Amino acid sequence: MIKQLAHVCIHATDLTETSRFYCDALGLEKSFEFVSDGRICGFYLKLGGGTFIEFFQGESSTSGNMQHLALETDEMDDLIRRIKAHGFEVGEKTLGADNTWQAWVHDPDGVKIELQQYTDDSLQFLGGTCDLSQRS
Repeated sequence: MIKQLAHVCIHATDLTETSRFYCDALGLEKSFEFVSDGRICGFYLKLGGGTFIEFFQGESSTSGNMQHLALETDEMDDLIRRIKAHGFEVGEKTLGADNTWQAWVHDPDGVKIELQQYTDDSLQFLGGTCDLSQRS
C-alpha cells in the first residue's frame, strides 16, 4: 500500500548552485549527502512528513519527464521576497482556479517549481470540480 510520496530525484549540473537555491533561497534543510571517492555527488532535502527531494550530480534535461514540482508554503509573500533576495527570479502570486495561491520559479537546472499556499476555499480540501475553461 502506498503511504505518501517518498522523494523526487533530480539531476543537477551544479550541486553548489542547486544547494544555494533550495537551501538558501527556499529555506529547505539537507537531510544527508551522498559521497563518492571523497566528493559530494548528491544530497537529500527534507520537505517534512517523510518526504524528500533527492539530487545527484549529472546532466540535466530541464526537468526530464517531470512537468513541475509543487512545494507548499504558509508564507507565500515572505517566500517570494526571500527568493528574490537571493537573486532568483520568481513570478507574481496569483490565485489559481483551485482557489489556491501560487507562484512559479525555476531552479538552476530549469526544473519548474510551483509554490502553493492553500486557502480556506482550496479545492484540495473542499473537493468539487476545478473548471479551467475560463482560464487563459
